[in-house]
Amino acid sequence: MKNKYRLASTPIFLGVLCLVIYSMIGARLEPDGTLVEPFFLIPLSYLFVFSGIITLLFVAIISVFNKSKHKN
Repeated sequence: MKNKYRLASTPIFLGVLCLVIYSMIGARLEPDGTLVEPFFLIPLSYLFVFSGIITLLFVAIISVFNKSKHKN
């Protein structure tokens, strides 16, 4: 795998990792009735996955255009 694809797919890996960590930590109810959970990991994981997909698409499109330039 080329380094540019590895670098572009890193945010997707981080997004999945955030969801796994969220499910491992879980939620708990304090004695006073407050819910304690790492909710910030959910939108953070969506942000990582979305940015990773956009970056991968951008890198793939650039690679296709560069290959077509070199063939001509």
